[in-house]
Amino acid sequence: MTARHIGVGGAPGTDAVPAGPDDGYLRVHGIRVRYRDQGARDRSPVLLLHGIGRSLEDWEGLYGRLAPDHRVISVDLPGFGLSERTTGRYSLESLARFVIAALDLLGEHRPLHVVGNSLGGAVAMKISALEPERVRSLVLANSAGFGKEVTIALRVLAIRPLARRLMKDKSRKVAYRTERALFYDKKFVTEERLDHAQEVSRNPGRDDVLIAVASHLGTVRGVRRRWRTRLLRTVAAQRKPTLVVWGAEDRILPASHLEHARQVFPHAEFHLFEKTGHMPQIEREEEFDALVRRFIGGLEAGG
Repeated sequence: MTARHIGVGGAPGTDAVPAGPDDGYLRVHGIRVRYRDQGARDRSPVLLLHGIGRSLEDWEGLYGRLAPDHRVISVDLPGFGLSERTTGRYSLESLARFVIAALDLLGEHRPLHVVGNSLGGAVAMKISALEPERVRSLVLANSAGFGKEVTIALRVLAIRPLARRLMKDKSRKVAYRTERALFYDKKFVTEERLDHAQEVSRNPGRDDVLIAVASHLGTVRGVRRRWRTRLLRTVAAQRKPTLVVWGAEDRILPASHLEHARQVFPHAEFHLFEKTGHMPQIEREEEFDALVRRFIGGLEAGG
């Protein structure tokens, strides 16, 4: 794929330099957004959405596996990864509409298989709530929205003065502590991941966006109930094909949330990965990929 710089009107340019060999940039609502677009464009589309403070690298192991049979699209959400931040209020709706706008610029209007991790799962559900025809199926990996409990590291972000003071430290030690909390097995906290974590932590808009998103979703007491209840009710009523997976040792959003997911999405499929943390797509790459491809393949085989 060749990197592109696309304005709101859709005119391609050449002023953007990709962050990686498969990455490009879009200009969405006037801001520069990194994206990845792999696979055959005539194949069914899969959209990958990362979590809070994260980036499209969290799906690294899936691109090559899914691309032979699908058009695989991912973006760095605004203010995260290597994307610029938007102006105005951050909310699940603003993030979802931003992703929809990026898809429009990429010319992808077909129903998508949407795979979201953590915050990305909540954004995936919000896209389905806002524009049901854009979502064919949902894969929700350790998704936000199914419970109140969340790591203290995210709850303190609701205390803005404290959050700003804590986030001033961009050291390797802090990057290690953050990455380590995501995985059951510390072998996944590689030097490469630490390098990338420090790189994205220096995104000029990241701290403000992290606080804004965390404050929108929760308080110091945990994830807000109001948005969770409304969103889950709307998406459950759609009864779309849904696969919910969790890591049994998740320190960010506990695996007990999976039980609530079973209650509110009785139509869904479920899978619990033992000895796995917040990112099963990384810690259980092969098994996660097999689950996703079996799930999507079954839907497409059945028409």
